[in-house]
Amino acid sequence: MLSNALQDALNDQIQVELHSAYIYLAMSAHFEAAALPGCAGWMKHQAQEEVGHAMRLFDFVNDRGGRVVLKAIDQPEKEFGSPQEVFEAALKHEQYVSGTIHNLYALAVKENDYPTQSHLQWFIDEQVEEEKTAGDIVELFKRAGGHEAALLMIDQQLGQRGAEGQ
Repeated sequence: MLSNALQDALNDQIQVELHSAYIYLAMSAHFEAAALPGCAGWMKHQAQEEVGHAMRLFDFVNDRGGRVVLKAIDQPEKEFGSPQEVFEAALKHEQYVSGTIHNLYALAVKENDYPTQSHLQWFIDEQVEEEKTAGDIVELFKRAGGHEAALLMIDQQLGQRGAEGQ
């Protein structure tokens, strides 16, 4: 059984994950409007992953006899700037999400809740991957230096996400 504090914190994390999906959908819409379909598809795929993360937590709370209470999700930004700036914002957001998961894990340790600690280990490992991927893409855009041909090549490469099992 989950403690009330841990149940509330897990519900907060569900909100964080769903808000992340909203942010990535807004970024996808931004890229669609900028005629960058590869970047748009990458962000749409990322949004779907975030919903999957929320559902992992949703199911876990229910499996532990807790009660999921969904909270309001704030509207995301509409405009994001250059592709590099968008991915820098995504990296910053992933770093924020990592922090919320670390805080959640610390609470599970404090509560001596070993099943929650075990479950959250997957999220900790996932965030290492998320931050690395976003950081690598930021570096690609930095190397491209705003050159249109390089931007189009990166867009095409990012559009392969999902096709290659990424």
